[in-house]
Amino acid sequence: MIARLLPLGATALAASLTAAPACLIFAPRSAMAQETIRIGVEAGPTSLDPHFASLITNIAFSRHVFQPLMEQDHQQNLRPAVATAFRVLDDTTWEVKLDPRARFHDGAPVTAEDIAFTISRAGDVPNSPSSFRYATRPIASVEAVDATTLRLRTHQPTPLLPNFLALVMVVSRKHGEGATTQDYNSGRAMIGTGPFRHVSWQPGNPVVMERNATFHGPAPAFARVEFRPIANAGARVAALQAGDVDLIEIVPPEQFARFRADTARFAVAESPSNRLIFLTLDSDREDSPHIRGKDGSRIPNPLRDARVRRALSLAINRDALVQRVLQGQALAAGDLGPPGYFGTSPDMTPPPFDLDQARRLLAEAGWGSGFAVQVNGPNDRFMNDEQVVQAIAQMWTRLGLAATVETRARSVWLSEAAQLKYSVNLAGFSPNPELLGMLETQIHSWDPQLGLGTANRGRFSNPEIDALIQRARTTIDDDQRRTLTQQATRMALRDQTALIPLYFPVNTWAMRRGFTYEARTDEMTLAFSAGRTAP
Repeated sequence: MIARLLPLGATALAASLTAAPACLIFAPRSAMAQETIRIGVEAGPTSLDPHFASLITNIAFSRHVFQPLMEQDHQQNLRPAVATAFRVLDDTTWEVKLDPRARFHDGAPVTAEDIAFTISRAGDVPNSPSSFRYATRPIASVEAVDATTLRLRTHQPTPLLPNFLALVMVVSRKHGEGATTQDYNSGRAMIGTGPFRHVSWQPGNPVVMERNATFHGPAPAFARVEFRPIANAGARVAALQAGDVDLIEIVPPEQFARFRADTARFAVAESPSNRLIFLTLDSDREDSPHIRGKDGSRIPNPLRDARVRRALSLAINRDALVQRVLQGQALAAGDLGPPGYFGTSPDMTPPPFDLDQARRLLAEAGWGSGFAVQVNGPNDRFMNDEQVVQAIAQMWTRLGLAATVETRARSVWLSEAAQLKYSVNLAGFSPNPELLGMLETQIHSWDPQLGLGTANRGRFSNPEIDALIQRARTTIDDDQRRTLTQQATRMALRDQTALIPLYFPVNTWAMRRGFTYEARTDEMTLAFSAGRTAP
């Protein structure tokens, strides 16, 4: 059969995931319990438009009503969703098999035209604060081979394409063509293929969904779900204790221990996160905004010297951060991803706490008497984030620096970090779908044309490392790409200290007794990952 080339409009940007493509078969439907589950979450979506923002929270909500071609399981391995298989034909061609059982909520089958429309729309949503363009930009064309087969052709080899598209939700061309973000927010365009149907939402209010009885995959355990935004962690804990909600996410360490111990009333779930918490360092500007002499005078930016950056890393006691500030709910980091993640190296262990060596490096770089530095970060984004920033400043004070702290609410912090208003900043990023995702966004030189270095807030730049990253991102062979990734990471962290890795948090959930939750590495709280214990 002759392939039919489908129209492809604007191309697209995301943040993503793991493992090699696989062809899997869905398990049979589970028994349908007719209950509502009430879930207390830190924040609701900023929009219901599945393509409005590449934010983990928005993507998590979208996954209930919509599905991508292939989705990630709790360990971020790819499994079937709208497609049953996603395989390489050659370096620039991928064949996708659509599941003939996949139906939109209006009963219409998913077609190649819907996929082409989705890819065209995803990176071209007006006023998007964080576009999915980098996920769809590599795609040159979508070709329909037959009713359930299509081919995606890319401009160059793109080994991570299935993982990129795992965060791009498939929308109906019929309901999405001409639809605005407001049409999705109002519910008018909320027609997906997912396990739930949209019921209601207003910003700041609960998101309510009901089970999709015609869903082609495993049936969710609950007929109705209410996501209740409760920003304050203490308030989420209180809501669970009072029975106002059944499940909560992001549990404070001290409360998590109490819930774990109280097995008569509660249960817990936890999983190591793939999110690296780290410090960005302004290694670019000669005059950095929050670097001064101890007397307040302007000085040449010492962070431009790799020896100074290395000294700052060695002066941080990661074990103390993990055990004291985070009460054991984290893993000290020396690599860009947790152990076992694709592209990590066993020898990239956390840098040792070595204050003497740190002082020698400072002196060698000409800063033996220290300087003044302000450490910035959020106070409501990561677990105990403000305490972490304060602890780091105290450690650097022992190094001989005049270290101060300033933290901001999440929205302000995100905006100011994007405007490069910080010299040193506490940040977090998930290297999805493998370490290469971290190298492309955080380490590669800032290059808007290539779509690389998009989150490189320190504007670190090294041509040799850039070349390795660019080779890795066009290398289909896994072994070769792994080697290139390891080389680039080792140079970035050990030789240059492009950023300072701190730790990987542990994702936590707590729930009333009788409920279960399949803990996830990607931090998403999904209603279809929740269940009931056997009677």
